[in-house]
Amino acid sequence: MTTSSGRSAAIIGAGQTGLTAALGLLDNGFDVTVYSDRDQRSLRDSVPATGTALIFGTAQRAEESLGLNTYLATAPTSTGQSVRVVDGSDPARPEEVAFDASFDGFVGVAVDTRLKADDRLTLFQQRGGRFVVETVGPDRLDGIAAGVDLTLVATGRGGLSSLFPTNPERTVYDRPQRRLLALTVTGLPYGPEVFAHRSAAGGRHSAFTVISDQGDSWLGPYLHKDAGPSWAFLGWARPDSDWDRRFAAVDSATSALRTITELHRDYIDWDLPEVSELAVIEDDQHSWLTGGVTQVVRSGVGHTAGGHPVAALGDTAVAFDPIAGQGAQGGLVQAATLVRKASAHDGPFDTAWLTAVFEDFYRHRARAAHLVTRLFLSDPELAEYGGLFFAAASASARFASKLFGLLDDPRPVERLTSQQAAYELIADFAGEPAEAVLGRFVPAGRFDRSRLALRAA
Repeated sequence: MTTSSGRSAAIIGAGQTGLTAALGLLDNGFDVTVYSDRDQRSLRDSVPATGTALIFGTAQRAEESLGLNTYLATAPTSTGQSVRVVDGSDPARPEEVAFDASFDGFVGVAVDTRLKADDRLTLFQQRGGRFVVETVGPDRLDGIAAGVDLTLVATGRGGLSSLFPTNPERTVYDRPQRRLLALTVTGLPYGPEVFAHRSAAGGRHSAFTVISDQGDSWLGPYLHKDAGPSWAFLGWARPDSDWDRRFAAVDSATSALRTITELHRDYIDWDLPEVSELAVIEDDQHSWLTGGVTQVVRSGVGHTAGGHPVAALGDTAVAFDPIAGQGAQGGLVQAATLVRKASAHDGPFDTAWLTAVFEDFYRHRARAAHLVTRLFLSDPELAEYGGLFFAAASASARFASKLFGLLDDPRPVERLTSQQAAYELIADFAGEPAEAVLGRFVPAGRFDRSRLALRAA
């Protein structure tokens, strides 16, 4: 049974990050109230999922540290990622890079954020937490913060995020770098026959494809709130590309699936048989979304009109393009860290304390997470390293595994300050000189095509 500490906390926002923090604080003796502008049923059924929320070992351990369900026992997991790269800048469009990376020491699990939030909100209320359905603006936030010891704002990239100034020294972009398209689908199993042309692991390895002049696509296992084990597609279109125009025209789950299928027919035909098996989830009109995310680092602490300090949590503090899977992971790690530090803290949760906690999170996670996201976005400052790494991954299975380990622990990417540093990282990850690894690289020439035949003729 939880023993009260006599301290109180308010959390604005009932997404998975806010509710993760709420449960952690509640279980450590805080009197906790969660505020949301939607009721529980609406949070589950009237909004889209905020991306795939794919998480790996570190974030899973953060959830476990708070005694929370990681869904590893019920969700389909991924044990690696297969990669294909086409050089779209060449008129011949050579199929250049092909490799299969197995995750080392962890698995990936992508769970519908609506399911996670619903489960955690139910558990929160069962354990005595208070849930208030109320729209909280700046004035109301001032009153809430005046009456509790600790206030956390987890309303995402909109809402109250303007209370937290953008940090210009840590924010590289002023606009989204890609147009996104996301869709959850069914109709495809996970057995060895699925994506067998990509990997011996079949459907246990997600499919990641780069068409250099168009964008990137990812298709991987997912747990949908109603349909259960399913698949999620994420696409990132480069500005002013053909993909960009196609994504902009999507207006429903049906048109999203049609666009994705046509995209594979025209650009990624080696996976077309798998994609042709996919079907929309008819009962979920919110199974798709489009848009874009600007990577932003804000101040971790803001102040209400009355001068009360409040802390930003998750996307409210640090927003990520989802290409490297850092958003959900960062929010969970930040929430668990804050709970641990708050539970051990005897003094006031003032500006100095909240700032120190955020800066610790930024140094140990968010800074590197932004860099690894920029790497996978082919940021001009990092694109040279990305080319080297994909070539090295196609020549060394050990390096490929370590490269995708950066999605779990991005900190090694902070070493990338020069080409020499990139060579040193290749040697460290591969366990042999970088020159030897890169010397074995041979362009794929032509990728293996799927021979999947699930449907009856």
